[in-house]
Amino acid sequence: MEDDEETFEVPVEEQAQAAEDFTRGLVDAFGTDATVTSRVDEDAVEVEIEGEQLGLFVGPRGATLSAIEELVRTVVQRQTGGHGARVRVDVGGYRAKRRDALSEFTRQLAQQVVENGREQALEPMTPFDRKVVHDVVAEIDGVTTVSEGEEPRRRVVIRRA
Repeated sequence: MEDDEETFEVPVEEQAQAAEDFTRGLVDAFGTDATVTSRVDEDAVEVEIEGEQLGLFVGPRGATLSAIEELVRTVVQRQTGGHGARVRVDVGGYRAKRRDALSEFTRQLAQQVVENGREQALEPMTPFDRKVVHDVVAEIDGVTTVSEGEEPRRRVVIRRA
């Protein structure tokens, strides 16, 4: 049986350029003096916004950044017929800083669970942040994680293993 669906083979470099162009247009529309660059990391597209006073693009707890990332992902998926590469957007290294802070916080909570046996439920967070928590806890003996709830209120619970 033949597949009637037409598949688009758009090189990941072209997807990166489309993501960068769209993001640059967004930054320009806000009248912000910032640079936008993209790179291909394996089969993922990473877009970076660098400049001064970029808090507007991050928003509370990265909510605006997540929305921008979703917009950029949608643009790339439309170009590729829904078969695009993974797209990540970062603003001024926010995601790396957030990952480091969340990792340290998670280690502290996991240690509390190991010591007192009481599970710890974290606040609802983005899939990116949940993955950080799951990855950190996976490296610690005696504890495990589970995600509970539905988006956008999905949270991670750290439990004794």
